[in-house]
Formats: sequence, structure tokens, C-alpha cells
Amino acid sequence: MDRTPFKRLAYVYVGTTDYDADHRFYKDVLGARLVWEFKEFGARVAAFDLAGEPYLLLADHVKTPSKRLIYEVEDLGAASKELKSKGWKPDGRKFEIPDGPCINFGDESGNEYAILQMTRPRILEAESRKVKE
Repeated sequence: MDRTPFKRLAYVYVGTTDYDADHRFYKDVLGARLVWEFKEFGARVAAFDLAGEPYLLLADHVKTPSKRLIYEVEDLGAASKELKSKGWKPDGRKFEIPDGPCINFGDESGNEYAILQMTRPRILEAESRKVKE
């Protein structure tokens, strides 16, 4: 049996058309803990801890309705090569998020996923803690 390159589900990316309203919904209505939040490169993203990991990432640059599952892999290049040998096709090129490099992909029905190599794990969480102290 082949070993999968996927280590764990790291994040669930959730799109929004009304960032402030959805932010209030997750924080005030659902009672999720705000882990970190940033606004850079024209995007607003907030990480919410609703029930432990994986965190929900509310993102105003992600189309709605959308839930993109982001899986951590040990080595993005090796995982990509292995998956391509089995017929996997990336949806676009490698890009960076604060935790490290990612590649988006979809299944045959159009569900959205990404693989992520954690080269800077929890960097925004650590920065958020420094600001609050």
C-alpha cells in the first residue's frame, strides 16, 4: 500500500463577501477564539479556533461559497512530484502564505484543496502573541 504525502489537515480556508460581518459571526455568535489576523497584499485574513485545530481561516480574497482544505506535507517538491506521477494536476503555480509555500489543486468535482510545506510554522500566531504582550 502506498504511503500518502499528507501529514495533517492544517487549515480550512473559508471565503467571505462581508469580512466584518463574518468576523463578528465567528467571534461573537460561534464564540471562536481569534488566533491571529492580518491585512497585507490587499487581503484580510483571520484565523479562528472554533474547536481546536485545524483553524478556520476567514479570507476576503477567497471566492464564496468556498471551503479549501489545506494539508501539510513534509516536502512540497517531493509531494508534488509523487502526486504528479499518479495523475495529480496542480491548479496554478506554487505561492507563499505566511507559514510557507503552497500549491492549490482540485478533485474531479471541483472541490478545492492545497498542500503546504510548513517552513515558517505558526509565524502569525507567534507575532500575534508578541503584539498582545
